[in-house]
Amino acid sequence: MKDQKVQLKNLKIAPRKVRLIADVMRGLSVNQAEAKLTMLPNRSTGPLLKLLRSAVANIKNNQKENTDYLFIKSIMVSSGITLKRSLPRAQGRASLIEKKSSHVTLVLSEDKNIKNKFNIIIEKKNKDKQKTNKEEAKMKKIEATDKINKVSKEKPKDGLIKKMFRRKSI
Repeated sequence: MKDQKVQLKNLKIAPRKVRLIADVMRGLSVNQAEAKLTMLPNRSTGPLLKLLRSAVANIKNNQKENTDYLFIKSIMVSSGITLKRSLPRAQGRASLIEKKSSHVTLVLSEDKNIKNKFNIIIEKKNKDKQKTNKEEAKMKKIEATDKINKVSKEKPKDGLIKKMFRRKSI
């Protein structure tokens, strides 16, 4: 499959704000990127999600390929046109307001091992959790045996020491 390239031009959000979300999406599979975009509260997630879904729909309609193996190969955000407005200030002055826009270019590609890559990562995390659970169980056993040993090793307290450290002297 050739790479699928889609563009979104003149998005009325500053490029700096769109790049924050684009960095989150880069390198993820399409399903993971869509899941992350639906959970993020930023304003630029809506247009980026629409762009991603549009690219996937183009691949389904034109090439009739399976979209399970798609991932985001690259996503670039560049600055678009800047609208210049003025704001009246004191003593007859005016300050400049720049209303920035951005252009987004998204490239999707196909990788047959994409599911396997993410499954391997998940399996590694699960193995690490199992190891930590085993280590915690060992630590609990050691703590329990230490408590038993401390109780058996304690000596009975002398009466003289009790008398010395009483609150009220007799």
